[in-house]
Amino acid sequence: MGVDPTQVTKDLSYTSIVGKTRVGYEVNTLIDVLEDFLGFRSLDEAYLFGAGSLGNALLHDHGLEQYGLRIVAAFDVDPKIIGREIEGVPIYHMDEFEKMQDRNVKVGILTVPAEFAQNVAQTMATGGIKGIWNFTPIRIHLDENVVIQDTSLYAHLAVMFNRMQNITPS
Repeated sequence: MGVDPTQVTKDLSYTSIVGKTRVGYEVNTLIDVLEDFLGFRSLDEAYLFGAGSLGNALLHDHGLEQYGLRIVAAFDVDPKIIGREIEGVPIYHMDEFEKMQDRNVKVGILTVPAEFAQNVAQTMATGGIKGIWNFTPIRIHLDENVVIQDTSLYAHLAVMFNRMQNITPS
């Protein structure tokens, strides 16, 4: 299954890059334009909601900054971690989020237990978060002014298992 070059050209038309007929694209320019288009050149600040196991793992993931995301604060309700710092990121009580809305952070990462996901997402949206990266298995329902990106670890696991079943034994 090959790549249809007309589709690639069509996809690239959404960016500002222009290729040369029968030559193609200058690679370094193409990389620069795509990084700008995808937002990888600017660094957006994010709040993490839920600093338990998964949230803690994300706080230790230094690769996020390569993709333009820096977690600047985390919120939780566990008194054992509130007031601590993980990888330089302070952990606050959820109640403190309201006081930090003036920082103009628009991205929130949701890693709370499933039963709290919808309520925390609503708090995030009310507090000015415009994009939620949702790691919970719950489908969040908010108004259309908030972008929700679901990332289901369980769904990806199911896809992997399905793909493994389709492998022909050697």
